Amino acid sequence: MRWFPPARWRFDREVLRVFPDMGPAERASLSREMGRNMGRTLFEILHSAEFQARPERFHVSGPGLTALEQARANGKGAIIVSGHFGQWDAVRAVLKARGMETGAVYRPQRNRFYQRGFLAGIEEGGKPVIATGRTGTMDLVRHLRGGGFLAILLDEKYPEGVAVPFLGLPALTSTSAAALALKYDIPLVPAYGTRRPDGAEFDVAFEAPIPHTDALTMTTDVNNSLSARVREHPGQWYWLLRRWMGT
Repeated sequence: MRWFPPARWRFDREVLRVFPDMGPAERASLSREMGRNMGRTLFEILHSAEFQARPERFHVSGPGLTALEQARANGKGAIIVSGHFGQWDAVRAVLKARGMETGAVYRPQRNRFYQRGFLAGIEEGGKPVIATGRTGTMDLVRHLRGGGFLAILLDEKYPEGVAVPFLGLPALTSTSAAALALKYDIPLVPAYGTRRPDGAEFDVAFEAPIPHTDALTMTTDVNNSLSARVREHPGQWYWLLRRWMGT
């Protein structure tokens, strides 16, 4: 991955927040791994139909899948939470193949040429695709109330959010996913598509649903879940999200 100085400085700053003893050589290796993973992930999203056509690449595990199957059998919706980690759309590919098509919440891109292909790829992974914003929120609620499934990436900074620890540091995080799960009594399931070393196969893990308590506690549990994945595979998370307060 070719770096421009501002991106390099930001990457080093964010990594050193979490791994203060990591030396330059190790950071350089980590940046290359992150770049390879993000490049592959975006290519696979843009070519989603081909990506989904080889289900043997997805190695599925975890109790959350059973919980989602039970929710679908009961006519209830569900929220699947993840982050910009591994191949996050592998989660939706697995669910779609099992008859549990899952929509997504996304942030529209400014480049209209890239936006067209990006949106088409996300839609291929499962509909509806709901843009962030007030209108999108109404569509999201309508979909969940009707028994739909939605995937949400919760690791972007949310200025109106609450400071919740992520990788040991306070990060402004939206609690809306947890609040919706509580309001409509639906499961909130962390799920991850971790890329295997060969780059072409994935361990798709559906963790147990987050226990229903209160929105802040549940959001903290979500952040802890993703933090554990990132610490185990730091090269599979996108370190340039300006995730923490003061960045």
